[in-house]
Amino acid sequence: MRVPIRHIAGHLLWSTEGHAWALYRLHPGADEPGHSTEAVTGAYLPAAVREEQLQRITQLIRSLSGEPRLFGVCAQSDASETAWRMLEGLHNDEDDLRAEARPWVEHVEAALDLLEGQEMHRRTLWLAVPLSTDSKRGRGLVARGLGTGAFGELSDTLGLVPSPVSDTDLARAREKAAQIEAQMAGAIPFRAARPAEIVWLVQHALHRGTSEPLLSEAASSALYAGRVRQGLLVSPSYADLGQVRIEEGGFPRTGQRQSQGRGWRALLAHGLGAGSKVTGRQWWKETLSPLQRRWLQVETPDGTGYQAHLVLAEAPPAVSLQAADLFAQLEVLDFPVDFTVSLSLIEAGEARRKIQRKRTELVDQVDQYDARPTGLPSDIPEAARDLGEMDARLARTSAEVEVQSVTVLTVWAPTSELCDARARALEKLLAGADYRMLRPVGLQSDLFALGLPGSVRPLSVREFTQHQVAEDWAMSGAFTRSEAGDPNGILLGFDLDSGTARPVMVNVADAPKQDASASLAVVGDLGGGKSVLQKCVQSAVVDRGARAICIDRTPVREWARFARGSAPGRCQIIDAAQAELSIDPLRLFPGPEGRRYALNYLTLQLGIGAMSIEGEVLHHAVEQAADLPDASMATVVETLGDTARSGTGRRTDAAASVAGLLHLITSNPLARMVFDPTLPVARLHGSSTADLIVITTAGLTLPPKAAFEKPEILHQQPLEALIGRAVLYLIAAMARQAAFADPSRFCAVVTDELYWLTSSAEGTALVHEILHDGRKHYAGLFAGSHDETELGPDRGLFAYKALARTADRGRARRGLNFIGLDGRDEDLVRLVTTNLSPVGIKERAGEILLTGPRQNTGRIKVHIPTVQRIADHIRTTPTDTQQGTKDVTV
Repeated sequence: MRVPIRHIAGHLLWSTEGHAWALYRLHPGADEPGHSTEAVTGAYLPAAVREEQLQRITQLIRSLSGEPRLFGVCAQSDASETAWRMLEGLHNDEDDLRAEARPWVEHVEAALDLLEGQEMHRRTLWLAVPLSTDSKRGRGLVARGLGTGAFGELSDTLGLVPSPVSDTDLARAREKAAQIEAQMAGAIPFRAARPAEIVWLVQHALHRGTSEPLLSEAASSALYAGRVRQGLLVSPSYADLGQVRIEEGGFPRTGQRQSQGRGWRALLAHGLGAGSKVTGRQWWKETLSPLQRRWLQVETPDGTGYQAHLVLAEAPPAVSLQAADLFAQLEVLDFPVDFTVSLSLIEAGEARRKIQRKRTELVDQVDQYDARPTGLPSDIPEAARDLGEMDARLARTSAEVEVQSVTVLTVWAPTSELCDARARALEKLLAGADYRMLRPVGLQSDLFALGLPGSVRPLSVREFTQHQVAEDWAMSGAFTRSEAGDPNGILLGFDLDSGTARPVMVNVADAPKQDASASLAVVGDLGGGKSVLQKCVQSAVVDRGARAICIDRTPVREWARFARGSAPGRCQIIDAAQAELSIDPLRLFPGPEGRRYALNYLTLQLGIGAMSIEGEVLHHAVEQAADLPDASMATVVETLGDTARSGTGRRTDAAASVAGLLHLITSNPLARMVFDPTLPVARLHGSSTADLIVITTAGLTLPPKAAFEKPEILHQQPLEALIGRAVLYLIAAMARQAAFADPSRFCAVVTDELYWLTSSAEGTALVHEILHDGRKHYAGLFAGSHDETELGPDRGLFAYKALARTADRGRARRGLNFIGLDGRDEDLVRLVTTNLSPVGIKERAGEILLTGPRQNTGRIKVHIPTVQRIADHIRTTPTDTQQGTKDVTV
């Protein structure tokens, strides 16, 4: 095989035919600089965003000229790539894994075991633009290129060194490429392709069906680049790329079939191989007909693969916007599909002249058919209407172009049988959308060559040209790419909008470094997977070396149980009812902070005003107690008693009254963890034994929400409710202190069933503060709720938003609006109410819609890591709470 590459200089390519091309990678990675700041979109877009995207792509098509070529390539992904992405950012200056992130190794090893052997890929888009113009200088450049290209072929035959490109030609090509980049800027994110990536496109095409080189390695490689020496561009040899054997309709060459495809002796060997018996059957009937062997066999030193190339022979004359995305439909298949689109862009004036000639020909045909008794065929009026419509659309603006496209789809497999089955499945899928695909016999090699960068379009494919205006072609979605999640971080699950295994990662702790919020909210019905999602993210955050503090209000203390199992020796449980640890603010927060929290707690607990005589007495008692060596809330009570006994007057009466109320409070077991000085103090400084803090509030009750609006009703609440309200203030203070104390280490505040917090002023204040100030202090809020309205008035500040199954249509609409989609879209409402984690189908549990800070919304399936300490304790379903790791995907 002759490789079509002669020279590569940066992103510029000179082909063996003499043409110069500029190659660009569209939608580069989030960590790569591009010519646009547009974020990668998800599979689900609001109508306004989709319309804006369509306009930009239409603008891009109209700005190009000549015959550009688009490659949609499915780059093979390796399990090790996912592992490295999971470890990215967790190393110290010596490139060793940080000590606090050592537990994360278990997650990485589990991911490697899960992904090993799976067929994984990611869609990459590449645009090749020919560097030719209509100017005299441009035509001269092309003419010289054609001459050198012809000489290059002759040089190959004679064994001579190909002629290099001069530095003058290189400068002109760069100038033309800069003009093209200026036209593309703002329409779509892109960057210049690297030399190793251009070579990788050829390697990928040759290694389909076998183990191919990884794109990630090519993206960081400095190989294959040409250099200017003595005024000439000199490139390394690319001859090794052509060391392959390509045979159309080739047979497998293994075992008894090593000699097939080599004449009648090979066929005889196939029919009468060693050990075979003569049965009287005709041996040639056992061999597939060439008409049935519609594939391409490509043999490389790394193995043999089979490819089937299908070309678009007929597209529907008119389709709706929702059904026009031809290339988006390829993602639902359970095998990868490459596509190549060779475009020829015709200016409006020239296209209209051709249409006028065709309309004149149709008029002549009408005159001829008038003389026949059969009359006029029905397809002639339809053709006239189509031509008239296209002519009218081309006449609207001089910027419009006619797009003449040849579209080739490619499937592959390690065996010819599987390759053929995949090709048939692709034909069937697109036939359902009225797209007719052909797998032409004898043209497989030509269609294969069309997918190589730098190759010319074979004349044999011209009959498959489709004619559309730019806007119609843009609706096919060839220039769009979608993905869910973040570039690296936690393996949260798998993309359900992709038929093959495509890992979805999120990196919540890294969001503040990208100037985004690290807060996550999940909304959905009971049993929709909210708690499992939060536990997966929280356990991963802690195992990656961060901290978390959880407020657990469940009577079964599910978060405490999960903490003990998932982080043994690294967690601390603060149980409000059992009071095993003290949350005394004077013991917990040294200095002025402790005094402020103690005074606020007491005034809230007793319901007294800070500017009243009781408030003044209480203030002095806190100050005096805080100065003692053994400062505690118990010493505050003692100080008030001393004040009441030591004098007379209003202050003494106030001290006696306050001390009496505090004795009433301290007699209740729920207040013991605040006033008992014998309890050990909880740790909030994030030590190795307190990386995960769980505060259980089982037994604490709060006043109803209506009571906060009327003080007279609030004062009439039971003592347990008033104690619960005051203790909640301390819990909020602890959460804030743990989250904001160490800005160098990420901390997550986890609050499942957030309505319990947002129903009180103290809880709402905590949510408000973390959402507003969490990014600055390297902290985030993880919240779960049944309805997005329960997330509080600042719910729009959540950066990561997830929507689980929601059966109620009203709440489903609000949930869709919350994650950035259109709640009026009936298809989306139907998806959320009936097709996300359907009840009773365990294998589909954990399906959610996820939106990230980049506003890329996708449908994913949450995966529970196969780490036993996590999988054994994460579920809350009554029948599954004691199960192990039998079903690790929810």
